[in-house]
Amino acid sequence: MGSGQVTSSVSPDFQGMHVTVAGLGVSGVPAAKALHARGAVVTVVNDGDDARAREQAAELEALGVTVRLGDGATLPEGTELIVTAPGWKPDKPLFQAARASGVDIWGDVELAWRLRGPDAAPWLAVTGTNGKTTTVQMLASILTAAGLRTAAVGNIGVSLLDAVLGDERYDVLAVELSSYQLHWAPSLRAHSAAVLNLAPDHLDWHGSMEAYAADKGRVYEGNRVACVYNVADKLTEELVREADVEEGCRAVGFTLGTPGPSQLGVVDGLLVDRAFVENRHKNAQELAEISDVNPPAPHNIANALAAAALARAFGVPPTAVRDGLRAFTPDAHRIAHVADLDGVAYVDDSKATNTHAAQASLASYESIVWIAGGLAKGATFDELVARSAARLRGVVLIGADRALIRDALARHAPEVPVVDLDRTDTGAMLAAVREARRLAVAGDTVLLAPACASMDMFANYNKRGDAFAQAVRELGA
Repeated sequence: MGSGQVTSSVSPDFQGMHVTVAGLGVSGVPAAKALHARGAVVTVVNDGDDARAREQAAELEALGVTVRLGDGATLPEGTELIVTAPGWKPDKPLFQAARASGVDIWGDVELAWRLRGPDAAPWLAVTGTNGKTTTVQMLASILTAAGLRTAAVGNIGVSLLDAVLGDERYDVLAVELSSYQLHWAPSLRAHSAAVLNLAPDHLDWHGSMEAYAADKGRVYEGNRVACVYNVADKLTEELVREADVEEGCRAVGFTLGTPGPSQLGVVDGLLVDRAFVENRHKNAQELAEISDVNPPAPHNIANALAAAALARAFGVPPTAVRDGLRAFTPDAHRIAHVADLDGVAYVDDSKATNTHAAQASLASYESIVWIAGGLAKGATFDELVARSAARLRGVVLIGADRALIRDALARHAPEVPVVDLDRTDTGAMLAAVREARRLAVAGDTVLLAPACASMDMFANYNKRGDAFAQAVRELGA
């Protein structure tokens, strides 16, 4: 870990500044409003021109903001700054034109960071390929249990701009950050931050695994108290080593094994802290029991340890970690138990939209009938199948890129029966669950952990999970 004094960014004077906001949506509309309110001359450009975009455009135009629908490629004349929605790829013509003209490009997170007041709440930041939302919600629950005013914000549905500029006063914010958001947030400096894990994802956006990892690693820049990393994921530790942090900031690991000094881990069914205790070389502090984590799957215990590490870095007492974990309820479609039918458990992990998440899900059960498939987003499945083969009783494949999983199964688990459903209609999930039930025996788990995105068949992973749960209920009836 390098060290260097980092000064907080000063909010610029937007009065009369010509700012282009790239993209409407969850982040673009609040950004345009905030800039306009501060006297900027705002132009919003948006690729799409659908009913939702026209509705948002009308709202902004009523305030005096210029909106260009269906033209996200052209740099408006006189632009001095671009504020972009996080999903816009760095190679877009708009950004190429901006770079050629020497125009800065910020994301909504960067804008929120710059607009914080002098007494703004510090940020505890979480990123990683998988587990971000759950970890941030656990963290917020722990902070709340400690009596702190907090909110789970960022890439989690609540705009950071709304949190920073709203009337609510916070003691600390639990902030989920995607690799997209971090790419466009050069001056962000968190109190403490965690990278939960790193696996190939969004490589079509970032261009390479190296670029993806570098953007994730930005979360550690300028940390003041703790850089939290995953002991089992050496890439996360490497990012800590490369980070330029404030003097005295510590590397704190989390592990599912027995923790060493400056780590949190698991001993005899207990979550324990050997990082934020007196004489950490000899002492450990009990934080909670594994049974306090809901659900107590291995990857979720890792999430809980990461959340606990960030909370402890902020000075939260051990009892608040326990109480916060007990109070936490996970979102839908994250290893959610739907029902038991004839001794077979049916589990919805539709949120497992990539191979890394599916691997964690599959590792949570001993004997599985796996429902998988969808849009692969450039992923390969050999490692996932090879690691999970011994747990598979059967596989039911759905979705556009199911052949990629089928081929990996043929190479690494040829003895496992596979049902390949060549259909994408609304009844496909019911057919998949029927086939899974036929393959399963008492003691098995039928697990929806698709390892793929959902948009080939469903509007989002929530709809896919709902279809699975509905199909299970129909079979049960």
